[in-house]
Amino acid sequence: MRSAEAIRVWRELLGLDRCRDDAAAVEQYARSMQPNAPAPCCVLYARSTEEVQEIVRVAARYETPLYPLSRGKNWGYGDACVLRAGAVILDLSRMDRVLEINRELAYAVIEPGVSQHQLYSTLQTQAPELWMDSTGAGYDASVVGNALDRGFGHTPYGDHSRTTCALEVVLADGSLLHTGFTHYPQARAGQVFPHGVGPSLNELFTQTNFGIVTRLTLWLSPKPEAFACFYLLAEREDALVPVVDALRPLRLQGVLNSAVHVGNDLRILSSQRGYPWAQTGGRTPLPSAVREQLRLEAGLGAWNLTGSLSGTPEHVRGAAARVRRALSPLGKLVFVDDRKLQLATKAVRLLQRFGAAKTLARKLEALVPNYGLLKGIPTNEPLRGVYWRLRQPPPVPSEDPLETPAGLYWISPVLPMQGALAKHVMGLITPIFETHGFEVPVTFTLLNERSMVAVFNILYDKTVDGETSRAAACYDASMEALMKEGYVPYRVGPRGMPKLVADDTFWTLARRLKQTFDPAGIIAPGRYIPS
Repeated sequence: MRSAEAIRVWRELLGLDRCRDDAAAVEQYARSMQPNAPAPCCVLYARSTEEVQEIVRVAARYETPLYPLSRGKNWGYGDACVLRAGAVILDLSRMDRVLEINRELAYAVIEPGVSQHQLYSTLQTQAPELWMDSTGAGYDASVVGNALDRGFGHTPYGDHSRTTCALEVVLADGSLLHTGFTHYPQARAGQVFPHGVGPSLNELFTQTNFGIVTRLTLWLSPKPEAFACFYLLAEREDALVPVVDALRPLRLQGVLNSAVHVGNDLRILSSQRGYPWAQTGGRTPLPSAVREQLRLEAGLGAWNLTGSLSGTPEHVRGAAARVRRALSPLGKLVFVDDRKLQLATKAVRLLQRFGAAKTLARKLEALVPNYGLLKGIPTNEPLRGVYWRLRQPPPVPSEDPLETPAGLYWISPVLPMQGALAKHVMGLITPIFETHGFEVPVTFTLLNERSMVAVFNILYDKTVDGETSRAAACYDASMEALMKEGYVPYRVGPRGMPKLVADDTFWTLARRLKQTFDPAGIIAPGRYIPS
C-alpha cells in the first residue's frame, strides 16, 4: 500500500478541501456506535462519476484500498467507518443530484448522495403525485446506500432492492458499467425493466464490494386515491403467534401489499423516552413491573402492529373489512385516515385551550411521524430510540447519534412468516439479552408475502464501564444462537460479516467473482465478501 503517493495525486485531482488527511477529518470518520472503529488515512469527496473513475484508477496504481460510502448514516451496521485501518474513505455525499423525475412512469434517477429528505422535498416540488418509500433512518440517510444494503421501509415499495434498476457502476479498473438495458445507448426501457437481456447484474452490486454505484433508477409509487393506516394494540404477551398467523393469509392473498411492522412495547418506549433510571434505582434490564407501568402510561400493547391500505376507495374499504375480521379478536384495532387525523388535531388544539387533552396530544405527537412514514415521508423520530440507555441523554435529541455516547447493534434475522417461529426466535434471544443486562426491543417486519425480518436492538451507553463489552458479548452470543437454529440475518455490520462466511460453494464463488471484478482488492476489502 502506497497511500502517501496516492494522496499526493488525489490532492492534485481534487484540491486540498476534497482530499483531507487532517486530524479532524480522520477522527470524524473513525466514530462508530459500536465499540471502536479503525481510522482512515484520508477522506476523499467526489462530485462526479468521472472523478470517481479517476480516484479508483489512482487507488489501483498505488494499491490503496477505498471504502465508498453514500452518506455515512449506516447507523448500527458500521456507520461511516473503514474495515481496515489506513484505508481511504470515498465519501459520495456531494454527488447529490436528482437527475430525472419521470412523472408518467413514476421513477427517479438519483446519485448516491441524495438524502431521503432531499428526494422527498424534490418530489413535493416537482411531482407531488408521486410517493417515495422511506426508512426510519432519518432525513439525512442515503436512498441509494440503503437500497444497496437491501434496506426496507413501510409502503408497498418497501423492499428497496426490488424497486431499483439501471445501475451505473465504476469498476475497480475505472471502467464504467451500466446494468440492464442501459448499456444500449438507444434503449427505451432501461429505467422501467430491471433485467435487460443476458445476465442480470443489478444484484451483484448489493451487499458486495464489486464496484462503486454512482447512480441508479428508483421506482416511485403514484399517490393512491384512498389511504388508511391501521394500528393494533395486543395486550397479551403471547399475542405474537396469533397476530403473525392472522397476517400471513392477508399478505399471501394480496389484501395487504405494504410492509407490516409488529413491534413490542420496548421498541416503542425506547423511541419515546429514556430508560427510567430513577424508577428502577439503576437496575437493568428493565424490571417487568416497571415495564408494565410504562406500557400502561403510554397506552401501548405488549405487541403493537402498524400497516397501511392504499388503492381505490372500494379496495381500501374491502381490505379494511378483511383486516377487521382477522385482527379485531386479537386486540384493539384502530383505523386512521387523513380526515380522522385532521379532526384529532383540531380537537387537541381546542381542548388544550382549556388545559385538557394532554394524553391525546402526546399520542397524536407520536402518531403523526409514524403515519407519515407509511406514506413515505421521512422523519427523524425513530432515531430517538438509540438514546434509550444513556445515563445522560442530550437535552435535545441529536440528528447525528455519533455526537453522543449512544451504542447500537442491530441483529436482523429472516424467518418464514409463521407465528411459532417468531415465538422461537424470541425464546432464543430474550434470555441472552437479559443475561447480559439488556432489554429486548424488537420489530417483526412482514416485508413480502412469505417471510419477515426480526430486528433486535442492543442499546447501550459507551461511557459506562463494562457495558460496551457486554453489548459485544450479547451480539456474539445472539448471532451464534440464531445461526445455529437457521435464522440468518439479512444484513450485518463489520462484526457480523465474518460470522456468516462458510466454506461452501456459495462463498467460494463469491471470492472468485471478487477476484474477477477487483483482482487487486481495492474496493472495500472485507465488506461482505471475504478476502
